[in-house]
Amino acid sequence: MQKQKEPAAQAAGAPQPALRCPAAETAALRCPIFPGIEILYDDVHAQKCPVRQSSGGNILEITHCCEGRIERAFREEFCYLSPGDLSIALDADLGGDAYFPLAHYRGIRIRIDLDRAPRCLSCFLDDVEVSPQALARKFCNGSSCFIARSNESIAHIFSELYNVPDSIRKGYFKVKILELLLFLSAMPVETAETRQHIVSRAQVALAKAVCTYLTAHMDSRIPLEQLSAHFHVSGTQIKTSFRLVYGVSLYAYMRRQKMESAALMLRDTERSVLEIAGCFGYDNGSKFSKAFKDILGVTPAVYRHRARTGEPLPAPPSPENAAG
Repeated sequence: MQKQKEPAAQAAGAPQPALRCPAAETAALRCPIFPGIEILYDDVHAQKCPVRQSSGGNILEITHCCEGRIERAFREEFCYLSPGDLSIALDADLGGDAYFPLAHYRGIRIRIDLDRAPRCLSCFLDDVEVSPQALARKFCNGSSCFIARSNESIAHIFSELYNVPDSIRKGYFKVKILELLLFLSAMPVETAETRQHIVSRAQVALAKAVCTYLTAHMDSRIPLEQLSAHFHVSGTQIKTSFRLVYGVSLYAYMRRQKMESAALMLRDTERSVLEIAGCFGYDNGSKFSKAFKDILGVTPAVYRHRARTGEPLPAPPSPENAAG
């Protein structure tokens, strides 16, 4: 993804052209708010894409996950945001390309250039004694990426940012960003809580290797014992590592992948339902139809009929809610 060149003067809240990842359906809409402060809306349908915009500056990044899941790589450690979660980190401490385990993500980033942003935001609103630089010192102490798990206060602030009428966008963004920064200035830093969500590089590597292996063998039903023997680790290690990274169980994730791939074949090929079932390791058409309906909401036959007649196709539930 290429960084867009900004005009010399930008109106606060005026959305800038979407940034797109050419290899996937991914976009980020940028809206400048205050000098050195901007908000970005990310809509991602890929597992890997360079949504981060390395500017070489001293950037504080606040990330909120609305849907899906995003990986935050912090030096040799990793953490994952689920819907409603919030992270705070310095841009320089984060890894390169962003990784989205479920190939689906929608969220917001507030990026603050600490060298350009006002030292105190009271210049915009009386009695708002909030310093972006002080927030960076508070949350980015060099030991880990700060994570706040979903709660009512975070949900209140961010829920209103996802549906803002154009007619009030400019002023509304300013008010909400000030509200967020004021909220963060009063939030306690619970280091122990943050450390509980750290995932090691070894766990991440194992989970991703297992995912790659299973995706390459979707025509087979591979038991946990076989995976354990192949990767020379215990089944418990595999299950634990996979859930930490992908947020769902190993087999729930793969079942969804198989059914979504089967849906493509139902739309784009003339192969029978039973043939398609066999492509994904099912030798029983009834079991395949049940699994398909559990994920897509209709049977394979109904799905194919709707695809051919132009009727609306059912949308699968969000990945984090589709499986346990």
